[in-house]
Amino acid sequence: MREKILNKAGEIFLKFGFKSVTMDDIANSLAVSKKTIYKYFKNKEELVDETTAYVHQNIHNSILCICEKGYNAIEENYEIKKIFKDMFKNSDDSPMYQLEKYYPKTYHKIMTKEFSIFKECISKNIQKGMNEGLYRKDINIELASKFYFSLMMSVYDTTMYTYNKNTIKKLEYCVLEYHTRAISTLKGLIVLEEQINNTEY
Repeated sequence: MREKILNKAGEIFLKFGFKSVTMDDIANSLAVSKKTIYKYFKNKEELVDETTAYVHQNIHNSILCICEKGYNAIEENYEIKKIFKDMFKNSDDSPMYQLEKYYPKTYHKIMTKEFSIFKECISKNIQKGMNEGLYRKDINIELASKFYFSLMMSVYDTTMYTYNKNTIKKLEYCVLEYHTRAISTLKGLIVLEEQINNTEY
């Protein structure tokens, strides 16, 4: 039951935001009493914290599965991006912005973890692309990883961007293209153009 609550809460939080969704909303969507939810989570803050960690772990597991499928480095990044495209397809606002504003402790905890995982994944991807001849051999992997992470996180900054339903996914794809162009060889740019032509925003 606990996992069912986390799964449903994650779905609803991503769709409607962390602020507006109540414990009653989650209970009703699961057709259980609010008392049942409080059996596993003492308050909404704890539910948000654990749901965020649960969703984050599921994303990481999905990324690991994609990395095992034998895509080249550029294809791999575009396949990973599809996970986030599907996740945010019903979001009207930036879930990360709401998390930062209303649950800052959870936000900073997840960002610390996210940076560590992101850095590892991107570093491996860059090394893979270099070995495949898709990325240049002279890349500073650590700096390139940090630049990409910083750009990706800037997408969620509402002082820079005004959001609507499709803004986040389009901006993330723009950042991915920007990152890839910056490190690609001519061979890599050909693969990149193929991915761009086959991507639906």
